[in-house]
Amino acid sequence: MTTTPEDAFLSDFHEVAKIGATESGGVERQSATPEDKQTRDWFVGFAQERGWETGVDGIGNLFARVPLVAGGGEETGVIMTGSHLDSQPKGGRFDGAYGVLASLHAAAQVEQRVREGELTADYDLVVVDWFNEEGGRFPPSIMGSSVYAGLMDRQQMLEVTDLKGISVREALESIDYLGADDAPGVPPVGTVQGYAEIHIEQGRILERDGLPLGAVDSSWYTQKLDIEVLGEQSHTGATAMADRHDALVGAAHVVLLFQEICERFPEETLVSSVGQVTVEPNSPIVVNSRVHLVADLRANDPQIVKDARDWLLEEFTRVEAKTGLKVVAQDFDVRPNRYYPIEGVELQEKVAADRGLGIVRMQTMAGHDSVAMNTVTPSVMMFIPSADGVSHCEREFTSDEDMLTGLTSLVGVLDRMVQGALDGVAYPGSATA
Repeated sequence: MTTTPEDAFLSDFHEVAKIGATESGGVERQSATPEDKQTRDWFVGFAQERGWETGVDGIGNLFARVPLVAGGGEETGVIMTGSHLDSQPKGGRFDGAYGVLASLHAAAQVEQRVREGELTADYDLVVVDWFNEEGGRFPPSIMGSSVYAGLMDRQQMLEVTDLKGISVREALESIDYLGADDAPGVPPVGTVQGYAEIHIEQGRILERDGLPLGAVDSSWYTQKLDIEVLGEQSHTGATAMADRHDALVGAAHVVLLFQEICERFPEETLVSSVGQVTVEPNSPIVVNSRVHLVADLRANDPQIVKDARDWLLEEFTRVEAKTGLKVVAQDFDVRPNRYYPIEGVELQEKVAADRGLGIVRMQTMAGHDSVAMNTVTPSVMMFIPSADGVSHCEREFTSDEDMLTGLTSLVGVLDRMVQGALDGVAYPGSATA
C-alpha cells in the first residue's frame, strides 16, 4: 500500500507526540531536557534519511538544509521555515511541534516537486527548530530566534539559569546540542531571503468563524515585569502577627493587582498575568522572606501597556506602605508591535483562494519566532484553528483535518517563496521599511 504525503505527516506528528507524553494527552519537553533531545534527534534522523545537511548554532538552534538550486552551495540564498519543539511544563502536543513537523513535510514535498521538474527554485529551503521558544525553563521566551536575529546577546543568553541554577550553556552541552554560529549547516542570517511559520492559533477566532486559515498581519505590544517582594524570614508559630514581614502576603496583593488592572481598560484590550512565582525559603514553618514574580502585560495599543505599567508601579508603593515590605519591579523583554509584510499576507490569501479555502487576516497576541525573524527577513505567519482556543495546556487540540489543510497551504506558500515571491519586499528591519 502506498503511503500518501498526508498519511506520512499524520503518522510522524502523532509519533513525535509520544515523546515526553503526559497522561492527560499533553507533552513535557522543556528546553534542553532529555525529552527535548529526543525530539531533536528525531528531527536530525528525518533530515539524514533524505540526505539533508544539519547544523546547530551557538544558541542551540537546529537547522536542516534542503538543496533545491542546481549547482548551489553554502552561499545560495535560502527560504527558512519552522517553529519549535520545546514545550511548556505539561504543555500541549501541537504548540510549536506542529509547525516544525509541517515544515519538514512541506519541505520534502517542495523538494519532490523540484526533482520532478514541476517547479524551478531560486533558493534552497532550510527547516529550523528554534531553541527555547517557550521560555518556560529559561526566560525570556523566543530566545533562539531572537539571538539568531541579533535581538538578544548570545553570550548573555548562554548564562541564563533555570530555577535549579543550570545555565543554558550547561543544559545544551548536556544534550549535545550546543554548536557554533559558523558551523556547517548553519545558514548565515544574510542568506535568508524569507521565513514562513505555521502555528496553531491559540485563540478562538478561527474556530468561532468556521475558517481553516488565518493570515497574521501584526503582533501585540508586550512587556514583562521582573518583581521582587522583600520581607523578613521568621518563625510561623513564634512570631506575633504584628511583627511579621511576610513577602508572600505582599506578593498576593501584587498578583491581585494584575487581575484588577484589566478591569480598568475596555474589555479585551489588555491581558495580564503573573506566570511564575518563586518563594523563599518556602518552608512550612517559616514566614517567607522573598517572592520573585514574572508578570506579563499585552495590548495592541502600546499606550495601554504603558499606562497599565505606570498604574501598577504606583500601586506597588501602596502595597509597601500597607505591608511594610519592599516591592522592586524592573522592566524587561519589551517587544513593540510588529507588522508583517502585506505581500506575505496577500500571498497566503492567494494560496487559500487557489485551494478554495476560507482565510481571514488577524493579529497574534502571543509571541512567535516569526516575530523575531520578521526583523531580518520578510516573514509569513500562518494560523490554523485551536479547539476552544486552549493552549499551553494538556487538552490543547487541533484536528487532523485542520493540520492537513495547514500543511497543504504551507506547501503552496513555500512553492512561491522559493521562486522569489517575496523578493524585494520591505520588512520591519529593512532600510525601506
